[in-house]
Order: sequence, then structure tokens, then C-alpha cells
Amino acid sequence: MAEFPSKVNTRTSSPAQGGGAVVSTLSPDLGFVRSSLGALMLLQLVLGLLVWALIADTPYHLYPSYGWVMFVAVFLWLVTIVFFVLYLFQLHMKLYMVPWPLVLMVFNVGATVLYITAFITCSASVELTSLKGTRPYNQRAAASFFSCLVMIAYGVSAFLSFQAWRGVGSNAATSQMAGGYA
Repeated sequence: MAEFPSKVNTRTSSPAQGGGAVVSTLSPDLGFVRSSLGALMLLQLVLGLLVWALIADTPYHLYPSYGWVMFVAVFLWLVTIVFFVLYLFQLHMKLYMVPWPLVLMVFNVGATVLYITAFITCSASVELTSLKGTRPYNQRAAASFFSCLVMIAYGVSAFLSFQAWRGVGSNAATSQMAGGYA
């Protein structure tokens, strides 16, 4: 015990030497935008915006079927924005305890099912709620078309999310280097 004080080495440093507080900045990961997941999310955001903007420009509140379409389009559009921001700024890496591939797969499957119902509802209601050739008819028909495209985009995302969740086509090294997305 007598040797203990002689073996202790204490050193002090000033903040100029790097002992200060760590500052973390959020910088966008442009590799995510170029990935298939990022490109599909951008496509979903643009097409989803078109769906609800086209419906919102008509007197949709008179027809309950379009209320459902608006709910699905706006809700999924907002949730997709949240996921896009999480992945763009790599915030999903900071929340490492969440199984993100599973969460994304469940979301995309749910979004696909909801958009299937919205597409069927929207396309079935076009003829019943508008006169053919009028502006509301054309907008609702266009919204039906774009809801079909969004449904396909979410379906492809669900398939890719399922593959990412199962680990198809990657190993631990490539998934670490890719940041968790293909």
C-alpha cells in the first residue's frame, strides 16, 4: 500500500486541448436519398401529396368516402415525413434499441393495406360523386390514379423492408457500412 501514491499519475488539460464539451451537429446523409429506401420515400411523399391535394381541392367533406381517403393520405404522408427525417439525419442510429427494419416493414405493410382501401374507395366514388368531364371529376380521377401509384410504391417498400428485415443480400459488414439501408 505504501507504493500506491507514487504510481498515480495525474494530468490536467485545458479546454483548448480538446477537453471541452462535445458538440453534435445534424448533417443530412445524401447517401440515404440515393438509396432505394430514400428514393421510394421521396416518391411516396410526392405522390401522397398529390393525392390529398387533389382531393382537398374538391368539396370532399360532402362525401364520407373521401374523408377516409383524406385520412389515409394525410396520416401516411405525415408518418412518412417522420421516417424520412429520421433516416435522412441518421437519427435511427441514435435510437439503437428500436428494431428499425421491423418497424419500417410493419409500417410499409400497414400503409400498403390502407392505401389499397383508399384506392378502392376513391376510384369507386369518382363516378358516383361527380359529373363526368367536370373539374371535381377529373381531380378525383387523378387522385385515384395517384393513390394507385402510392399503393404500389408502399408495396415495393414493404417488399424491400421485408428483405432488409430478413437480411437477404447482406451481411453484418455491408449492413454496418450501408448505414442500415440498401
